[in-house]
Amino acid sequence: MIELTRLNGNPLYLNCDLIKWAEAAPDTLLTLVNGEKVVVRESCAELVDRVRRHRLQLLGELVKLLPEPESFLVAVAAAGVPGPWSRADPPRRRPRARGVADEETG
Repeated sequence: MIELTRLNGNPLYLNCDLIKWAEAAPDTLLTLVNGEKVVVRESCAELVDRVRRHRLQLLGELVKLLPEPESFLVAVAAAGVPGPWSRADPPRRRPRARGVADEETG
């Protein structure tokens, strides 16, 4: 869970896996997967940073529990999953030109 701040200043602890999307309008409006909406003081950028740090912390705790953490990291790197164990940038998708059909759909 991540700690956020409601507009009235009260702390809010939110399961970040329930966030469907975040909008900056001008406060940050979170829409959860169940349709509930929550307004918080933190910016979208700060929200993303907190979620990223939370997930890295979880991954770090998982690696500590593994009997052979090196084998886990080797498997993840072999699967091509970008992360701190890989210096390569994640692959970027090129935007499709308008009016160009996919090769698969014709």
